[in-house]
Amino acid sequence: MSFLVIQGLSKSYGGVHALVDFDLSVERGEFISLLGPSGCGKTTTLQALAGFVSATRGRVVLDGKDITDVPPEKRGLGIVFQSYALFPHMTVADNVAFGLEMKGVPRAERDQRVARMLELVHLGEYAQRYPRELSGGQRQRVAVARALVIEPPVLLLDEPLSNLDAKLREAMQFELRRIQRKLGTTTLMVTHDQAEALSISDRVVVMHGGRIQQVDAPHRLYEQPRSRFISGFVGKTNLLQGRWKDGSVELAGGARIAAPGDYADGQELTLVLRPEKILLTPEGGSGVRGRITERFFLGSQWLYRVECPLGELEVACANDGRAPWPEQAEVALDWAPDAASVLPPESA
Repeated sequence: MSFLVIQGLSKSYGGVHALVDFDLSVERGEFISLLGPSGCGKTTTLQALAGFVSATRGRVVLDGKDITDVPPEKRGLGIVFQSYALFPHMTVADNVAFGLEMKGVPRAERDQRVARMLELVHLGEYAQRYPRELSGGQRQRVAVARALVIEPPVLLLDEPLSNLDAKLREAMQFELRRIQRKLGTTTLMVTHDQAEALSISDRVVVMHGGRIQQVDAPHRLYEQPRSRFISGFVGKTNLLQGRWKDGSVELAGGARIAAPGDYADGQELTLVLRPEKILLTPEGGSGVRGRITERFFLGSQWLYRVECPLGELEVACANDGRAPWPEQAEVALDWAPDAASVLPPESA
């Protein structure tokens, strides 16, 4: 049996189904992200795991023990909230030591564990400061240290980085992953930030409407989405309609594109073609002819909107220092034979 098993977890509020038949098995030491838009059920899932809300049905089994009806304070889980919830009148060291004190850990051992944890999160020299004297990133690390110092079997993170600015948030993503890997703590994180989920997770659980849509490794989730919702929510995408013909997909205007699978001739299919998989070449080159209608500078890349016989496509080109394509430029669009993936017909 997996270390953490969630079976059929559901939560309803009157006639509103916030969580429906959530099934997930988590291995010891895994980092799992629950990803989805606001109201998709990800926070409800975390609260049910923590015991803060009682499930309408379903069960949670941790290391072979059913904890579905165990009160929150007896589950022994580590929790980091979006607001960090640090005690303002306590020093950093006292905040981190709080859980150990509640467990009755002797003072000498408590001090040793707190000191080790503060060194792990690079805050050893801040032990006697108060939360008001720390930056946002430092407060976030104090909250993580407080949750981990009790050596919980599972760490639950409720959008822990959402209060940080973009640059610090990115830095803290990798810091959080470094700490988690070093300790080997099984971790579930709630986030609505796709880049965050993809960059630091072992697996990502995409949720929508209270239900799991797909559970997969980040790269497979991005490259092989199983529905229109996932293809659009996880990264930018172009959806192309076509028909299967003689081993490939025939698109509008007669363009053809290779795709995995074996379908009946004439079957309608939807292809997912990511913007960065499309190449722009001068007009006259091989590929589909088009015209650039808009361009946007995103720092590391240029994003173009191109009108062509397939519709309006988004194309992402790396910013390599060369002059960008001008708007209204006539271009040709091309892509590698294996650039596109096919949505399952039943979900397209």
